[in-house]
Amino acid sequence: MDLYLWWQKRNDLVPLVGEERYQVRLAELLSRAAPRDLAVMGLGCSRRVDRACRAPEICGQDPEPRPDGRPYHRSGPVPGACSSFIDCYSPHEIRVRFNGDDRHSAVMLLRGGPSRALLWVDGVPVLEGEWLDNGGHWLDERFFVIRIGGPDDHPEQGYTSIGQWLYDIVSLLVYEAELRIPYVLVPGPTENWRDPVVEVRDGTVRVYVDEGAQAASTPDREFPVGAPGAG
Repeated sequence: MDLYLWWQKRNDLVPLVGEERYQVRLAELLSRAAPRDLAVMGLGCSRRVDRACRAPEICGQDPEPRPDGRPYHRSGPVPGACSSFIDCYSPHEIRVRFNGDDRHSAVMLLRGGPSRALLWVDGVPVLEGEWLDNGGHWLDERFFVIRIGGPDDHPEQGYTSIGQWLYDIVSLLVYEAELRIPYVLVPGPTENWRDPVVEVRDGTVRVYVDEGAQAASTPDREFPVGAPGAG
């Protein structure tokens, strides 16, 4: 109810509390919400991003577990609602992505471009002041992976292709939600990360320059899960 009222009354509240304070409180409430709360709130979902949930009577129900008990990502209308939500019509441009069992969530407010985009994971602000891409994904149910601004002095740095936010060479944030460890991975002069791929295998996080390098099992960077830092 707090989230619903904060959202529905945003036109009245922003002039009273200011845009920054409103956004911080909105992110806190979104981070505490379950997917079905966001369906009732009226955000667009992974099925139809251009409109509010059209079946809240279904999506507002308790989620149904998979027969094998493993987590899975939902696309509605389905009990428990979708696992991701996109707001295309408010001044905040909200993105919310849940991991497979809904224990972790990433909330992004994107209005203003990559230099002003904001990210919270499980209610904690992450990488304030960094340039962020306009989307990320959950990996292995505990790592949130998102591209961030790459180094200006990289020899291959330049303008990116149409439709992407960041410059050509990107860095990566791999946020370990269980331990709340942010890994900021910056490519070196010989690591040309235009379309990097991250995977977790055998307790090790691996970064590949692209899908071809992943298929060939030739990572540019690797470090053990739970390491204090990755560089």
